[in-house]
Amino acid sequence: MEYVIVSFPTDRLVYIDGEQNGRTNEVLRVDAGTHVFELGNLDNFQPAQRKLLVQDTSVLAPLDVAFFRKEA
Repeated sequence: MEYVIVSFPTDRLVYIDGEQNGRTNEVLRVDAGTHVFELGNLDNFQPAQRKLLVQDTSVLAPLDVAFFRKEA
């Protein structure tokens, strides 16, 4: 089991591989391997998605998957 934290300035739903899997800024569990992370269909963040390899993490040292607000 691996761990990630999807960071974003506000609370948002997190989708991993197309399925809802928790909320931003919380530690989430995933299987080891490559995953696609998204924040849904709102268009106020960037990048649109992140595809990352998740391995060698722990609950105390999760992988940070960062999303940012789009500039107006």
